Amino acid sequence: MPSVFSSDGKRVKEISLPPIFHTAYDPSLIKRAVLAVQTTRVQPFSTKRGAGRSNTAEYIGVRGKPTPHRTINVGKARLPRLRNRRAILYGKVASVPQAVGGPRAHAPKVHQVTLERINDKERKKAIASAIAASVNPSIVKGRGHRFDEKMFPLIVDHSVEDLSKTKTILTTLAALHVNGDVGYAKTKKKTRSGKNKNRGKPFRQKKSLLIVTNGTQPVYRAARNLPGVDIVQVQSLNAEHLAPGSLAGRLTIWTEGAIEVLAKRGAN
Repeated sequence: MPSVFSSDGKRVKEISLPPIFHTAYDPSLIKRAVLAVQTTRVQPFSTKRGAGRSNTAEYIGVRGKPTPHRTINVGKARLPRLRNRRAILYGKVASVPQAVGGPRAHAPKVHQVTLERINDKERKKAIASAIAASVNPSIVKGRGHRFDEKMFPLIVDHSVEDLSKTKTILTTLAALHVNGDVGYAKTKKKTRSGKNKNRGKPFRQKKSLLIVTNGTQPVYRAARNLPGVDIVQVQSLNAEHLAPGSLAGRLTIWTEGAIEVLAKRGAN
């Protein structure tokens, strides 16, 4: 039976895990659930109406027109050309995708369906599978987390939920022998490549451990600023919290209150 630890890392008691922690591991289902969560944040977008075509370019394919006003049989490609650049024979090509400043060939559409849907029963089963993976030491270690297997799975008593200072939660993490994972994640903060660094997402941060509590607790204020550390209510737990990047086995600290909620949920 797994042990329950206090805020100073001492074993308080032993408890039995609810049946949800023994769900079969299904990585493909977890990936579907994570994609379903991620696609809800995708905002539809498209190009501006008339982009690349707000000019005087015109294609005249009539042989009866005078030479300066037609674009066929003049030794040039049959493409729309700007009318405001001397005669049309000397105009630049515009209003076509291959022209400089022209419209995009296949621009994104607002009505494009980007939402990945998943059945409610499948979503719940994926969360249960991800929860079970979080207490499997081989899966967690395969994800690259650093922890002490003798203290795994990490279950803490109610006193941890009352911690309200960052220095106290750091002391608790050191007592639970997971401060190395938090410190390693801190060194993995890198500047994002590309233009997204100018759009409110300048950095990429490695994910460290996850703290699951029962409801909103003072520990939220203590752990919210730690790099790579996420804290979430068990009532709001989803597949992406437990499997960032659709890779299950995230190092998770479960509070005793969260375990009790999961036990009641399984009973219902």
